[in-house]
Amino acid sequence: MAPGGPIAVYGATGYTGTLVVRELQRRGLEHVLAGRNAEKLRALAATLGTDARIHAAACDDVPALRRMLEGCASLINCAGPFSRYGEPVVRAAIESGTHYVDTTGEQTFMHRVFERFDEPARSAGVAVVPGMGFDYVPGDLIAHLAAQGHEPLEELVIAYAVAGFGATRGTLRSALEMLKGGDLAYADGAWRPAGGGPRRARFTFPEPIGRQPVAKYPSGEIITVPRHVRTRAVTSLITSGAFAPHPALASVVPLTLPALALALRTPARRALSVAIGRLPEGPDEATRRDARFTIVALARGEDGTAGRGIVRGSDVYGLTAVTAVHGAELLAGGVERPGVLSPASAFDPIAFLNFLGDHGVSYELDRGRVGAAA
Repeated sequence: MAPGGPIAVYGATGYTGTLVVRELQRRGLEHVLAGRNAEKLRALAATLGTDARIHAAACDDVPALRRMLEGCASLINCAGPFSRYGEPVVRAAIESGTHYVDTTGEQTFMHRVFERFDEPARSAGVAVVPGMGFDYVPGDLIAHLAAQGHEPLEELVIAYAVAGFGATRGTLRSALEMLKGGDLAYADGAWRPAGGGPRRARFTFPEPIGRQPVAKYPSGEIITVPRHVRTRAVTSLITSGAFAPHPALASVVPLTLPALALALRTPARRALSVAIGRLPEGPDEATRRDARFTIVALARGEDGTAGRGIVRGSDVYGLTAVTAVHGAELLAGGVERPGVLSPASAFDPIAFLNFLGDHGVSYELDRGRVGAAA
């Protein structure tokens, strides 16, 4: 049992939510199955063989959500798209005194949570940590470590190389929210509208990946890293091949993204959403485990020095379940610092990354690099 009470999982019947519940079971942590549909929750409990308490509550019914959280120490919110459904769940957690983490990858939602809920969370003594999945725990933690000894920074670059990734329906719906625009950049010490980003940029990853075409990535680190690293700018990139149907098309993907963003502001967005609803809920276990990632954090100091950190791993959805559960368990044990926090502010970065070593994640640091890095 987690110290202080059970851990609630909202959106437990979804693809990621079910993985989170399985991870809670594996670790022997008491939990509550929660979501919008009581029948689906009962079916999930029967499938998993759990006698966990079940609580159904609509995502916009804050009083019902507060009742759902009675007696709970922390909450893992897996119900997206978060920009549409997430804020009432955050509010209910704060009002009920329940520590909160979620699995969002939506940058604009994360920014709203920091801007709107930090003061209420601090007043309530509650820790709120959005983006506690594969995106963006490893990146935020390694960015903090790479920057040490080089601050203040001229720029921190975070670059993702992802291969073999099969997205869930929930991820694809969140992607529609992200791609329609409104994302932010962090430059000259301030957040501002992101704009189009680089069209033909390349980034050098460690071998065997090497130099790859990359696209602008509206990642959560743009929101979280400036809150714990002194830097004038944060640049976030992802390999274009992560979106390309064939490797030969990777270099043209950045050119197509502006047109896709415009299309998502038309009725085509609804048609895409309907099409997503006809897809399988998510990748099968073998496909899920085959997904591989490398994340590079490159910290360029104003004094001309540079630090680099690299995180490698696999199974991004399985890792999301591990990071969310571990974060929720740590918060359930009590927090020293309430408010809306980044992963690196809420948890010890080295201890958390070392914990992930038992789950196939490795990391390395090169803090003493001198001069510009590729």
